[in-house]
Amino acid sequence: MEQDTNQPSEKEPTVLDLYKSVTKDWRSFFNFIRSIWDARRREELNQALAYEAAQPVAVEQAEEPMRSDMFPFRAVLAFLLALLAQALVEPPLRLGIISVAIYLAAFGVAVWSYLSNEWRLPALPVAWRGQDPLTMRLVPLGFALFTGLIAFVLFGDGMFTWLNVAFWLVSLMLLVYSFWVPAPKIKEERIKNRWVWFVLVSAAFGLVVFFRLTQLVEVPIEPFSDHAEKILDVYDITQGETYIFFERNTGREAIQMYWTLLVDFIFGTGLSFMSLKLGTALLGIFTVPFVYMLGKEVGNERVALFALFLFGVASWPNIISRIGLRFPLYPLFVAPTLLFLIRGLRTQSRNDLILAGIFLGLGLHGYSPFRIVPILVVIAFGIYIMHAKSTESRQQAIFWLLLIVIVSVFVFSPLLRYWIGHPDKFGYRAFTRLSSVEMALPGPAWQIFLSNMYKGLLMFNWDDGDIQTHSVLNRPALDLISAALFLLGVLLLIVRYIRQKDWRDLFLLVSVPVLIQPSVLSLAFPGENPALNRAGGASVVVFIIAALALDGLVVSFGSELKRKVIAYSMVVVLFAGIGYSNYDLVFNQFGEAFKASSWNTSEMGEVIIYFEKEYGQTDTVWIVPFPFWVDTRLPGVWAGIPNRNFAMWSYQLSDSLAYPAPKMFIYWNADTETENILKELYPNGEVTRYTSEFPGKDFYIFLVEQ
Repeated sequence: MEQDTNQPSEKEPTVLDLYKSVTKDWRSFFNFIRSIWDARRREELNQALAYEAAQPVAVEQAEEPMRSDMFPFRAVLAFLLALLAQALVEPPLRLGIISVAIYLAAFGVAVWSYLSNEWRLPALPVAWRGQDPLTMRLVPLGFALFTGLIAFVLFGDGMFTWLNVAFWLVSLMLLVYSFWVPAPKIKEERIKNRWVWFVLVSAAFGLVVFFRLTQLVEVPIEPFSDHAEKILDVYDITQGETYIFFERNTGREAIQMYWTLLVDFIFGTGLSFMSLKLGTALLGIFTVPFVYMLGKEVGNERVALFALFLFGVASWPNIISRIGLRFPLYPLFVAPTLLFLIRGLRTQSRNDLILAGIFLGLGLHGYSPFRIVPILVVIAFGIYIMHAKSTESRQQAIFWLLLIVIVSVFVFSPLLRYWIGHPDKFGYRAFTRLSSVEMALPGPAWQIFLSNMYKGLLMFNWDDGDIQTHSVLNRPALDLISAALFLLGVLLLIVRYIRQKDWRDLFLLVSVPVLIQPSVLSLAFPGENPALNRAGGASVVVFIIAALALDGLVVSFGSELKRKVIAYSMVVVLFAGIGYSNYDLVFNQFGEAFKASSWNTSEMGEVIIYFEKEYGQTDTVWIVPFPFWVDTRLPGVWAGIPNRNFAMWSYQLSDSLAYPAPKMFIYWNADTETENILKELYPNGEVTRYTSEFPGKDFYIFLVEQ
């Protein structure tokens, strides 16, 4: 028998409740009229009315920050001191000790400003007090469990098929339906002059799209070995190998592979480096709306706009989005998971928590650092329960946590099935970083962890590490202005939490060190920490904290027209500086450094294409490997042959005699051994030096036409 999902346990709906429900808007009124002769609509109305009656109208009002009537000289001084302190650690200065002293002075003035009612963070959105009926639809839940079990068994061969995917999706829909409750919409206070706000948000988002997509061909300019692995994984799908987990190159989750294939289908970019880059750049763009909504959830619409801009133009998420690897999948799923988790707990909305569970499960199919997020979700509930004011609220929170676990496990089930069958392969890459799987740790684990944690927390304002492929080396992960705002935002969050004890402030503070753990836990290879890709999920929270600080600074100027003009003029100047700085970081500093360290496989691909046009085939084209030179699979990717490794080692060159001419050999300009062997094997061969546009990266072409 199906259990009624929405009958309130204590309070029955009254005639007044009915009147309020059906007259709150035209849609509700017309639904009521249609329900008179429509039994299904009448039952839905009864359920919705019962749920609304169970929701008390009382809310926890957040403390509105008081503002001083004086010019906020303390807030301005604190901000200027923080900017100076951050400027002193920017390359090439790196004056760490002096910077710390000035930052401490900035913190002192910022606290003074807070106590003087100048620089306060925006009030948190009101928290609802409500009671979940803790019920479910038993019949759909039973069918969800049944179809989910069938899908789980069918996933045993490690492949997605039409059959197991169909059972999986049906189980997910039934599961969501079994727990979903009709809930009234929460009316939030909205900014006046919506069209002005729409223009501002649209302009900011358009600028974000520009930063993500401009110069995508040139930055980054060349692929490296990881891209060859990804292209081969995507190629496997085209051959019917629809894996749940791709085991090549220590193992990869599946979302990027299928997403890249979809990008190729839509844009016709082929199995190419461009397909990888365009795909991940789009994923970076898709993250931005969730960052906007999360900023609104922990602040207001102005905070949301600031967060959208700061995150959208920042070099950190921009670089990891355009590199063509799975990196942006971490922040992409962190943002909605945190959004629906925080909003669900604030508004007592079971439906939002179901959505949090869905995004939590999807994130586990994306990029392995996301595996830290389930732990963060548990921590969030621990913090929430610690701040709960009644036993009922704590019990309700436990039910919600179990609900998120159930939903996320259903979404994760294909990969869970693979994990159970192949635990060594699923966890291999993570364990090689975390433990001494292949070699002894370079020191005591606890000492390495503390050192890594220290470096990880300094990455935002001091040093982002030594990994050339996704960062501008040995500089702060944030631009000068965002870095100063971030530290001031952290300080103000701490002060506000001490005074107000709101769980959301503590959660924001805790989430940053938790989300960088995939980088910090590189105990076996501490040189790989900090890593902006493995800490990418933290970027979502970092820029929201910076946006909170900026909003507090703007509002500290007061509501007088002259002061508003000063405040928003300051914002325009700051945004111009942030945009210019991040543009330089991505398209000049990172782009040039990446090009200098890249191998010119695209030029070799052009040579292969030319040979195919001249002679109609590429079977007799080879690249002779040389230590620390090109990955011999990548020229084939550029030539539209993604499934071939063109390598022929120097000791194998005599095997080429069995092939008829024409033949072509490509080899490194310092490989004299290969040149001597080829001249001996083919006395009539022609040698040409290819002059590369990459300085110092010329190569030789040895052509045999007969």
